[in-house]
Amino acid sequence: MKWPANRILETSPKSFGMFEKSIPLMQQGIDLIHLEVGRPKYDTPLHIKEATKNALDSGMVHYGDFAGNLNFREAISEKLVTTNNIHASVDEILVTNGLTHAAYVTCLAAVDPGDEVILLEPYYPQHVNKIELAGGKVITAKLDPAAGFRIREDAIREKLNDKTRMIALVNPANPTGRVFSREELQIVADIAIENDLLVMADEVYEQIVYDGNQHISIASLDGMRERTISHFAFTKGYAMDGWRLGYLVASRKYMSAFMNISMNDVAHVNVFIQEGGRAAITGSQDCVREMVAEDKLQRDLVVDAMNAMPGVSCPVPQGTIYAFPDISSFGLPAAQIADEILQQADVVVEAGSFYGAAGEGHLRICFGAEPYERIEEAMRRMHSYFAAKQLACAG
Repeated sequence: MKWPANRILETSPKSFGMFEKSIPLMQQGIDLIHLEVGRPKYDTPLHIKEATKNALDSGMVHYGDFAGNLNFREAISEKLVTTNNIHASVDEILVTNGLTHAAYVTCLAAVDPGDEVILLEPYYPQHVNKIELAGGKVITAKLDPAAGFRIREDAIREKLNDKTRMIALVNPANPTGRVFSREELQIVADIAIENDLLVMADEVYEQIVYDGNQHISIASLDGMRERTISHFAFTKGYAMDGWRLGYLVASRKYMSAFMNISMNDVAHVNVFIQEGGRAAITGSQDCVREMVAEDKLQRDLVVDAMNAMPGVSCPVPQGTIYAFPDISSFGLPAAQIADEILQQADVVVEAGSFYGAAGEGHLRICFGAEPYERIEEAMRRMHSYFAAKQLACAG
């Protein structure tokens, strides 16, 4: 069988980056501190686990609704109104195996061979493969680090043509930690409306914002409800990354296409874990606020420590669990710096170039994946590395 052009064998799969490079050292028993993997350090809150166990014990073990349990989608519909200002009925919600599955369904249903999808760069690498698997072409609109990676109208408009189908947006942004303002989102909205484009909105970090910054769902802007496919998940805010639970929200007119892909892919999501998701969004949100408060302490630790390192500058992330320090003063590729930090400091960080050329000169550091004390130790090790590096460069 010959595979069609631009399909599976033509894609360029993104690896797991520095994590893969760290495996041989882990196998040697070296004490590595992992700041490269975007996962929360917390256990899933107890009331969520109890609701799931109760559902399993009560016999919720059989096939469910292809779109997701009805009572779960009803709870999601209410949450969308109160939290995101998105008014969606239960038949405009598809429960998915995490946000990754939601993005896969979206790309397979919405992107035809030859279509172009604009990614804001630095971008989330997993979006690349999904677009290419659908036969689409990735077009990057580079954001300027000197402007704090703000959304720029000209950067997007210069990439438009008659093949453009969709803009992909991650807000709050991985890897930069930006929380896009209403004015920035309006730029994307105006372009999408004017050019009849779809917007794929990844909002997995919606709850993790700091310092009074506000997450705004682009689907809540005038004229965007009908052209936005919004993705949400329980992964980060509720420390449920291993649960693989999320949901897609879109206009009713698109749902049959999404359902067709999802039904032939997974049929439906595990029924009893959906009870855990329902408990997460209908129960007290104190657990989320407590986790975000602790994330902020670790964010402040990393930002202060990085800015005290020779040759490094680190802006304050507005959201997510990532810092994106600038190490361009050394004049070396970010991948080389990340490799050296791994080999010389036993700390695993990701090169900014993993997220596209606009990320070059930066590192992505996850400050939410390890306990506070381990973050402190990682910062001490990295400070020693950068101090020695600056001396070596000066010499």
